[in-house]
Amino acid sequence: MGIYMITGGVITVSDKGSRGEREDISGREVVRMLVDIDIRIDNYEIIPDEKDVIRDKIIEYADTKNLDMVVTTGGTGVSPRDVTPDATLEIIEKELPGMAEAMRRESMSKTPHAMISRAVTGIRGQSLIINLPGSPKAARENLAVLLPALKHTIEKLKGETSDCGG
Repeated sequence: MGIYMITGGVITVSDKGSRGEREDISGREVVRMLVDIDIRIDNYEIIPDEKDVIRDKIIEYADTKNLDMVVTTGGTGVSPRDVTPDATLEIIEKELPGMAEAMRRESMSKTPHAMISRAVTGIRGQSLIINLPGSPKAARENLAVLLPALKHTIEKLKGETSDCGG
């Protein structure tokens, strides 16, 4: 696959952020981390905690914009407005529970609150969908756990046929 440029989109899910009442530190940090590993971020938006808006935006990024990766930050907890995982589960075709388990395992080593994360990872078409927490620290720590596997995952989604061992 070699020279193929991986494309991504970052969606911050935040009522206050979408109204301009809160600076989006998490989304910008996610963008920076992905760019640092040579993923081209083609889209970045802040949207409200509305399940249909989240669902439609992920579908747009995956199906219309054909991005290799869609990363959300925010809305993964248990508050009544936390609906990002619910929206994600409605539209993914395959869940990747190992990635979500790895994120929770890493977070659990830092805080017991990680056990209430409902973050989901999965596949829609040839796009990898990842939910990250909304806190900048948690988003950074969770994404860091996944970074070593991202390029390989995208290669497999795009049809790369070499063995996964190694």
